[in-house]
Amino acid sequence: MVASPVQLVRPRRFGDARGWFTEVYSVPTFAALGIYCPFVQDNHSLSGPAFTLRGLHFQTPTRGQDKLVRCIRGRIFDVAVDVRAGSPTYGQWVGAELSAENGHQLFIPIGFAHGFVTLEPECEVTYKCSDTYAPAHDGGIRWDSVAIDWPIPTGIAPELSDKDKVQPTLAEFDSPFAYDGRPLTPLA
Repeated sequence: MVASPVQLVRPRRFGDARGWFTEVYSVPTFAALGIYCPFVQDNHSLSGPAFTLRGLHFQTPTRGQDKLVRCIRGRIFDVAVDVRAGSPTYGQWVGAELSAENGHQLFIPIGFAHGFVTLEPECEVTYKCSDTYAPAHDGGIRWDSVAIDWPIPTGIAPELSDKDKVQPTLAEFDSPFAYDGRPLTPLA
């Protein structure tokens, strides 16, 4: 079976009485997972209120971005949505809780929209990107146009940016991303 392009990475932590140490990125370790990606930009965000939702974002070709996302303070629910034209899993999504406590990371390749919702106040998220920010290639789809099971309590409206409030729906989106033969599968 072909490996899913989106992967949940669980770096090992080495602990003792002082705390712990972990290697969050290593070319050989990631190559062993089938992830061959030179990262060229690191981003860091702070979201104050709980249930701040950022996404669903991507950069279009020729400036697409692979992303490696982790939460370094608090907890988030992180998602990737398949937006590759011709994919048998187009419009489907996977998600995982990333937290400072669990140390998990989500690798999201080009061709997937990315977003997250904070599950508590004062969350910090860092992510590596395989290309720098290119405003002319900045894109997204509306967070509620995909049947994502966001863990937002009933009656709570997520905090959104003005940009995220007016993104096109998935149905309105004409994808420039090509399917690479690797369908989206559940996270292992």
